Amino acid sequence: MNARSPLDAATLRAAANAPTRRDGVEVLVGFARTVRAAGVAADPERVRVFLAAAAELGADRREGTYWAGRLALCSAPQEVARYDAAFAAYFGAEQPVPGRRRPRVDVERAVGVPDTASAPPQGDERDGEARVAAADRTEILRRRDIASLDPAARAELRRLLALLRPAAPSRRTRRHRPARHGRIDRTRTVRAALRTGELDRLHRAERTVRPRRLVLLLDVSGSMAPYADALLRFGHAAVRRRPGTEVFTVGTRLTRISRELGHTDPDRALAAASGVVPDFSGGTRLGDQLHAFLTHWGRRGVARGAVVVIASDGWERGDPEPLAVAMARLHRLAHRVIWVNPHRARDGYQPLAAGMAAALPYVDDFVAGHSLAALEELCALLVDERGAR
Repeated sequence: MNARSPLDAATLRAAANAPTRRDGVEVLVGFARTVRAAGVAADPERVRVFLAAAAELGADRREGTYWAGRLALCSAPQEVARYDAAFAAYFGAEQPVPGRRRPRVDVERAVGVPDTASAPPQGDERDGEARVAAADRTEILRRRDIASLDPAARAELRRLLALLRPAAPSRRTRRHRPARHGRIDRTRTVRAALRTGELDRLHRAERTVRPRRLVLLLDVSGSMAPYADALLRFGHAAVRRRPGTEVFTVGTRLTRISRELGHTDPDRALAAASGVVPDFSGGTRLGDQLHAFLTHWGRRGVARGAVVVIASDGWERGDPEPLAVAMARLHRLAHRVIWVNPHRARDGYQPLAAGMAAALPYVDDFVAGHSLAALEELCALLVDERGAR
């Protein structure tokens, strides 16, 4: 490795520790997290290489940041489109096109005229400041509570939510397929021997791998109204990522909206879903609706072996005992039960609501979903099998 390698230690220390670039490094790390949330497998080692490459190419230049990230964070051609979308969403500008060059302008300056340091920024400097400002706004937006956003911030949030790629982990099935390695496939081996008259090779097979089903139960009652739009868009992103995903709304009724969320355009998908959900901003009967889900869908295999996400604040208007019974059944059926409660992020929060207290013993993961960053962490949790049973 030569002295100009992206992994050069001195370059990394300069990129990470130089006081004048501390803000820039934070912006780049935030961008790397956005790229990872968009579905690009950018591990910490690639992020380190990205920081070093950005320092070499010039992090204050849009082209330098773009190509440093594209070359360091993307590991496969199919990830480039996701990277481009994340770049445009994070920096608020289109990615540089290869071969596009800024026209060269020759500037003549009169002899003796001083170059004042107080002149307003121009060209790349102005472009870099605007990009850093846009990135800072995006980073702040990622951490803000969705309920506190104004209409302009909510519009930006919708654009970023469309980049999420929620997915469930994979599972090994009972079916087998031919493979170079694995157990000996006795049936194929014997058939081949009978066909050729001699045993010339051992055929092998391995178990096939399929993604687990992801089921979302989204509370659209009045107490969850500030978060309903973001959660429905999260459900739309999950359905678009894998069509087998099932999405239901719960309130005073249980409504399946998986088909309506299958539309490519998020706004049209949510408009279609709104047309079939009759109990927006109404009351909450979690126990009854969860019992209805298990009766009509759980026994048909929708919940069996699936990753089930319940997004609700746990406010139950009815008796919490039926909710506890239904949660116990769901816990036995599902591979993993994740409860998303936006109030969990608040300081001093305690799950004192009757429904929440009744459901918690049967929840594998209890997380917050109050911000874009929290939803990105939920995406990472869905595919992380370390906490699964």
